[in-house]
Amino acid sequence: MTKSELIEKLSVENGLLSKRESEMVVNTLLDSIRDALVEGERVEIRGFGSFTVRVRDAREARNPKTGEVVSIPVKKTAFFKTGKELRERVDLE
Repeated sequence: MTKSELIEKLSVENGLLSKRESEMVVNTLLDSIRDALVEGERVEIRGFGSFTVRVRDAREARNPKTGEVVSIPVKKTAFFKTGKELRERVDLE
């Protein structure tokens, strides 16, 4: 499902929200999650999962084409862990 499909589904299933209002709701939710992760906070949505930031250590790797050793710097990456309820529902289907 894409973001636009989510917005469409939200506006269709909830007769109180227009498509524009649904887009604002989805954007607000996603922006809030993004802003929290940028601040280093953990975001937990009960029954769905949690978003955290993980720090990946610096390391050396090889360029597979040339075999040259390449230095990869420290970086932060977003990580999502599914909640128990979501895992169970997906497993049933």
